Amino acid sequence: MSQGPQVVLDAQITELDGGVLVNWDIRENEFLPGVPDAMFDAFETLVRELVVYGDSVWAEPVGQLVPPRQLMSRTPAADGPRTDASQSAGNETLHRAFFDRASQHPDALALEWGENESMTYGDLRDRALKVAAALTDRGVGVGDTVGVTLPKGPDQVIAILGVLAAGGVYVPIGVDQPSSRAALIARKAGFTVTIGGSGDDGLAVSHAILSEPRPAPHLGPDTAPAYMIFTSGSTGEPKGVVVSHRAAMNTIMDLVERFDLNEGYRPLCLSELDFDLCTFDLFSVFAAGGTAVLIQEHERKDPQRWAALIRAHRVTVISCVPPLLDMILSTGDDVGGSLEVVMLGGDKVSIDLYRRLTAAVPGCRFAGLGGATETAIHNSICEVVDVDPNWRTVPFGVPLASTALRVVDARGNQVPDWVPGELWVAGVGLADGYLGDPERTNERFVEADGYRWYRTGDLVRYCPGSTAETGSMVEFVGRVDNQIKINGFRIELGEIEAALTADHEVATAAAVVDRTAAPILLSAVVPTDRDADPRETVAAVRARAAERLPAHMVPEQIVTVSALPLTVNGKIDSAAVVRLCRAAGESERVDARIAPRTHLESALALIWQKVLGVDGIGVTDTLFALGGDSVLATTIVARIRESFDITSVTVRMMFAAPTVAGLADRMIGAEGDAEFLEATAEIFLSVEAMSEDELSAALEHHS
Repeated sequence: MSQGPQVVLDAQITELDGGVLVNWDIRENEFLPGVPDAMFDAFETLVRELVVYGDSVWAEPVGQLVPPRQLMSRTPAADGPRTDASQSAGNETLHRAFFDRASQHPDALALEWGENESMTYGDLRDRALKVAAALTDRGVGVGDTVGVTLPKGPDQVIAILGVLAAGGVYVPIGVDQPSSRAALIARKAGFTVTIGGSGDDGLAVSHAILSEPRPAPHLGPDTAPAYMIFTSGSTGEPKGVVVSHRAAMNTIMDLVERFDLNEGYRPLCLSELDFDLCTFDLFSVFAAGGTAVLIQEHERKDPQRWAALIRAHRVTVISCVPPLLDMILSTGDDVGGSLEVVMLGGDKVSIDLYRRLTAAVPGCRFAGLGGATETAIHNSICEVVDVDPNWRTVPFGVPLASTALRVVDARGNQVPDWVPGELWVAGVGLADGYLGDPERTNERFVEADGYRWYRTGDLVRYCPGSTAETGSMVEFVGRVDNQIKINGFRIELGEIEAALTADHEVATAAAVVDRTAAPILLSAVVPTDRDADPRETVAAVRARAAERLPAHMVPEQIVTVSALPLTVNGKIDSAAVVRLCRAAGESERVDARIAPRTHLESALALIWQKVLGVDGIGVTDTLFALGGDSVLATTIVARIRESFDITSVTVRMMFAAPTVAGLADRMIGAEGDAEFLEATAEIFLSVEAMSEDELSAALEHHS
């Protein structure tokens, strides 16, 4: 090779017999598999175009440079969505399978919850048809929207089926949504009835089921809208994504058939109502004829309880965002041997999570899925059997049935393997668009090569499959826009910034994400009144943000600054904002630190320090200000239960009292024996203070 040690590619051009000989020498181990060949193919294509077309092509943009062999490996659906609808929805609506099952097997169990509560398909059908009749009496007609805001439990399922049976479109609103945001969603969606609402438009399920049932459900065409989910919007207002029955059923039926889900299918329904994984939980059950295991409102933040439900109800499938599975595994509780399939979507899936699951539940199938609300829950899948050494995370994988994936550059040209580009999705699973927003719809849903594509905003790349059967798979790299995901929730930083600057107290604001550990939201604000007390400003801004934004969108930390830091190009310097927030938070924590006052507080502080990696924790420091999250909270609870040999401590307790002092008080209240906890904590601290030699000697003495 002619190059020096720092040169990884040396291009040599030599005149030969009236032509030129082009030769590349490369250091092969410096390149990902197939990259040098693809680069040379692209170079050859460009040279041939120059030879054939001459000067006329010099000013033209470079076209597609993907080698044909790579296009061939991108699965049969890569050139466009399959047109055979036999594997997708056909003429089925979301609720048709449920009502068919209820007619044929009315005594089969549809729902289970709690210790021994259940509801049959027949009973659930009767209640749903009564809700449908009550909605019709309220003037709800075919295609009308109906709000649903109910705590987790069977009433949620009754309400959704009732809306669909009436021919309506259900619009889920989380019970934790601020009233102002819920009102905004109601106005934009245009519904006049809210099941579970407290206002004049409210309809209680308990009241609705007193009605005479509707004789039969409205089943309608599968092209009609089924539901509308409002996601975070960059303009400062949430946007409504309209999804048809056919689009949702395309995703559902692919996974039902792929994993052979049948009457024995028993999923644990963890996802929130206004998150579209909930749609899969419920309607995949009805499509398969299985039984949904529900969690109740008081259980929705308690992973220890989820593990207990998995054991007690013999749950076979979990479909959720990665942090929820992480929380279950972090409890250390046995989940039994019933789990057969785990499907994770809504966020990137770590390789470590796959390894932990397979260690805890050998033989359980594991799949990561890529998706978006605009592509009806999921659009791609990667079932993990072996981990490729080139994977950063579990890839999005290959397209679902009747779906196509395409990775493109800024001009819409497909890009070669390993080259990052924006993910476009086409096929049966696409949403209809954004409610009342044709401009945004036309911006995100585009026409190309005879197909309608959704521009996801995900930055991805194709990585070649390890076998001929797998073909090339799509791997997540990042985002091409200002959108992020935290715990599966898609968040527009612009909406947070709009909420922070909605009042005159704030001149401008920047919302950023600190990814030092688990991602957390931070914000810096510039007060209009530069002389105002920073603490009062932050308190006021936080309070108003909580009124306008759901809890997962309120920044963990807000700091005041005289001016936002800028890059040399005059743009907000996000990295500098993160550093400002972290420095301010550490300064505030040190100034206000209160040291542990009892053995119990000292023991808890030590456990927190080890899990969070933070020294000098005060008893009034909050878990989230220290960089904690739901997963780390679960780990802390597991360590406390193990160290104190108690089971009364729960993640729910930590969320209710997210400080060392608060948790200590809750533990004393739950155990009812402060002396026992103090004595146990003193022993724990003594053991932790021992060296390995001292600990070995003590163990030998007691043995």
